[in-house]
Amino acid sequence: MSLDALAGAAGDHCLSVLGAFHPDPRDNVPGECGTLVLLGPDEPRFWPVFAASPEALDGQPDAMDRWSTRVLTRWASALGATALFPFGEAPHRPFYSWALRSGRSHPSPVAFLVHDNAGLFVSFRGALALRERLDLPPPSPAPCLDCTAQPCATACPVGALTTAGYNVPACKAYLASPEGRDCVTNGCAVRRACPVSQQFGRLPAQSAYHMRHFIGA
Repeated sequence: MSLDALAGAAGDHCLSVLGAFHPDPRDNVPGECGTLVLLGPDEPRFWPVFAASPEALDGQPDAMDRWSTRVLTRWASALGATALFPFGEAPHRPFYSWALRSGRSHPSPVAFLVHDNAGLFVSFRGALALRERLDLPPPSPAPCLDCTAQPCATACPVGALTTAGYNVPACKAYLASPEGRDCVTNGCAVRRACPVSQQFGRLPAQSAYHMRHFIGA
């Protein structure tokens, strides 16, 4: 198995390989794992497939998490791997630090991760813990290094996202106001401002879905 072959198989599930690394005991990856592969939506193909899925249509809570669990658990079983998720009751999985370890996600000026391909729209549906130690490409440079304008730093209308951290109450209060409708409908203005994000293909309907869940609508 190669990482390229795994990426092709991920595409069959409308998922994308967002990074991989060889874990050591400090990474808190359970079991015997030679390579941990991080997976997220393959944009823009992902949203129409998810929106037509049984989980999205049955009216029950946590549709996207349930879709991810079904798809990734089945795929992991076929590979002889273990599926791990950034959601659920227990145990907590350190996807943020795993993403940094992969060398394709980096800290951004606004506290969120920025990915070399997904920009500030990077999100993880899960990971595959493979027994095999796959050959991996070298880490990618942080996209922010070449971004002199850094539009993300000034895009938030209420300054909720800065190098000091994320002011969640201020963000939610703005989203609940009439002025926040653009962010609720089209997605976070900060994430959209990133030049890498703008090339990624995330559909506004998917961003709106996540924003509704974030504010509890």
